Amino acid sequence: MSLEPDHLLDRQHLTRSLTLWRVAAVFALIALLATLSGGGEKIRKGKSVARLTVEGILVEDLEREAALADLADDPDTVALIVHINSPGGTVVGGESLYHAIRTAAERLPVAVVMGEVAASAGYMVALAGDRIFARQGSITGSIGVIWQTADITGLLTKLGITTEAIKSGPLKAVPSPLEPVTPEVRKATRDLVLDIYDLFVDMVSDRRHLSRSKVEQLADGRVFTGRQALKVRLIDEIGGEDAARMWLFHMHDVDSSLPILELKTDARDKFWRSLVSIMAEKTFFPERVTLDGLISLWHPEGAEGIQ
Repeated sequence: MSLEPDHLLDRQHLTRSLTLWRVAAVFALIALLATLSGGGEKIRKGKSVARLTVEGILVEDLEREAALADLADDPDTVALIVHINSPGGTVVGGESLYHAIRTAAERLPVAVVMGEVAASAGYMVALAGDRIFARQGSITGSIGVIWQTADITGLLTKLGITTEAIKSGPLKAVPSPLEPVTPEVRKATRDLVLDIYDLFVDMVSDRRHLSRSKVEQLADGRVFTGRQALKVRLIDEIGGEDAARMWLFHMHDVDSSLPILELKTDARDKFWRSLVSIMAEKTFFPERVTLDGLISLWHPEGAEGIQ
């Protein structure tokens, strides 16, 4: 029994020591990562070509737009290659990225290289390029806009559930799965979708130098392979980054031996947020995409909607 106080003291000492070591390790890790991330900003000497990789569902990304704005003012960057592998996303996500790339294109030649998919809003982004390249099997097109809803009022009635909404007007917060789609709601929603559709068609007509009537024939929501897209002039050439670099060399005198630097956006910021969360032993927020607003997205599983 006489050893029990000594045992408790030893445990307290051990606990304090472990805590101090943990704190020291955390601060050492933070210092190391801060040094590494600070060193990530390479001091570039000479010219280079920037590469922007666009992947997944498109939503508005202010960090990416800011990076493109900085790129437009960087005298060491002589060209931009945009790699796209995206089925689309929100209309605003595609539109905002399109304009950010076009701002960079005021000074830089821009080549777009399509991967497996560059459809819907992904194709809208591709339109920002001065020349569009795709693989023969790339999926592109799907020029259109969609707004989807569901009517579950019949199911709720069977379950004995009633809903009620008090709102300022009949077109507030509709279409809604909790209300039948009335002719008035359907017309208002269709007018909204068709207005954005007109915007998309105008962009294709302007950037691809096609008549509006020709674009309307192609803009029925269908997708094209790279080979098909070349025939109807939605892209310029079959090829990948090597072909894009050859075009930059022949048309803009951009040396094909220049290094390519990946354009970074907010990856470091996301990393630090994750690191802080781990250290604080808090639950991560699930990384999910919220598609608020009109959607220009290719989803081949056959969901119904307005295209």
